[in-house]
Amino acid sequence: MKKFKIKTGDQVVVLTGKDKGKEGKVLKIYKDKDRVVVEKVNMVKKHVKPSAENPQGGIEEKEAPIHISNVALVDKKTGKPTRVGYQVKDGKKVRISKKSGEVI
Repeated sequence: MKKFKIKTGDQVVVLTGKDKGKEGKVLKIYKDKDRVVVEKVNMVKKHVKPSAENPQGGIEEKEAPIHISNVALVDKKTGKPTRVGYQVKDGKKVRISKKSGEVI
């Protein structure tokens, strides 16, 4: 199983692509495809057929996954993108920000 340094609920910034510079919260991680779904980023339109719960049908807007290499964690102290490192503190392995050294 793959180990990612970004977790669900983290605040991230998009580094490349059409949504470069946008920030959002990680909603879901697809470990098998190395992709993340970020809130209000990479919005796509999906045509939905009428069904029992949606009798009208229509066009729905939702977030599409983007590659995990295209996002970086936002440092809480500086508000800028940072890389993630690990340290053992009090016998527990914790994530730290490479930029400020703060525990995430």
